[in-house]
Amino acid sequence: MPTTVKIVNKSQHPIPAYATAGSSGVDIRANIEQSITLSPLERVLIPTGLFFEMPEHLEAQVRPRSGLAIKQGLTCLNTPGTIDADYRGEVKVIIINLSNEVQTIHNGDRIAQVVFQVVEKVAFQQVDQLNETDRGAGGFGHTGKN
Repeated sequence: MPTTVKIVNKSQHPIPAYATAGSSGVDIRANIEQSITLSPLERVLIPTGLFFEMPEHLEAQVRPRSGLAIKQGLTCLNTPGTIDADYRGEVKVIIINLSNEVQTIHNGDRIAQVVFQVVEKVAFQQVDQLNETDRGAGGFGHTGKN
């Protein structure tokens, strides 16, 4: 049985739903009074009219939609954007136009997807040093190009 997430929908659009049985995320839509035009490299914060109440063990991750990225060059910044379980404000999405052309977002456009994930809480143990590994401190391309 799926976990229940409470939702307040102040938009005129339907609440998010999984498009297929195998979908990981639900699409969320722009809730705007007027269309928004974005020049290349311009970014904007788009409201959705959605408010979530999640159990403490969940977070909601706002992620780009692949179709919007490839077809229009629009994607989300701060990806994935985390919505914490104790946040009760409106879900908003930071959209940037990475294309070379002006792009327009209309009311009701699917602008992002939300994936709900279980969050593991950790306890930190302060130590003087960490155990050694073969990798060590190597990062950011340390294994080569291929």
